[in-house]
Amino acid sequence: MNLALWIVAGLLAALALSGGATKTFMPKNKLDELGAKSGGGWTQHASAGFVRTLGVLEILAAAGFTLPAVLDIAPIMVAVTAVCWILLMIGAMATHARYGQYRYVALNLVYLALAAFVAWGRFGPESFIG
Repeated sequence: MNLALWIVAGLLAALALSGGATKTFMPKNKLDELGAKSGGGWTQHASAGFVRTLGVLEILAAAGFTLPAVLDIAPIMVAVTAVCWILLMIGAMATHARYGQYRYVALNLVYLALAAFVAWGRFGPESFIG
């Protein structure tokens, strides 16, 4: 179980880092073009500051999924990060649903389920405390 939680947290960290770096460092016009090509395109309706803020939050989530446990500094933050990721995915699902992008809603639901697994495992049976 512990290994599965580490694998899922690592996967979520990689996804968060990838998405966060794209939102944070890619110029907004390029991000809009990429979204239009891939069927996303929600960034065209959002300000550059909002998109960058989400990117920074995703980068912080990537750190929060792994670093607290690896460094053994406040490892409970892994579970807290998972709960925050769940909230972020609820917002993402609402945004994609508003634009009729239901395949992204389904994808975000998978990410939400993975984060729920990490939160359950790290708050419960495989907690780092105790």
